[in-house]
Amino acid sequence: MHELTLCDSLIEILAQERATRRFASVRRLRLEIGRFGCIDPEALAYAFDVSTRGTFLDGALLEIERPAGRAHCLDCGADVEVETRLDACPACGGERLSPTGGDEMRLIEMEVA
Repeated sequence: MHELTLCDSLIEILAQERATRRFASVRRLRLEIGRFGCIDPEALAYAFDVSTRGTFLDGALLEIERPAGRAHCLDCGADVEVETRLDACPACGGERLSPTGGDEMRLIEMEVA
């Protein structure tokens, strides 16, 4: 379950921010995870809950946004949004799409105390 490894990395990054910015705890985190990313949001939420128990993140609300993927159509040249890597181009119906985004994981916002 690589979601546990992601949570460990996230906790480490936030611990460094906590040392730098001197906040006591985190109340809320908002993450953006592209639909092409190989991350299960439910598994990540569970791993976050388990990994943060007894830490400065214990009880923090984890919000996960799932933006659509982006691709370039090799048939019509359009840059489009798609839900899955197997979708056809919404502009022309072509099936030769080259992914250009949607596998990112970003921390968008955090609320601290």
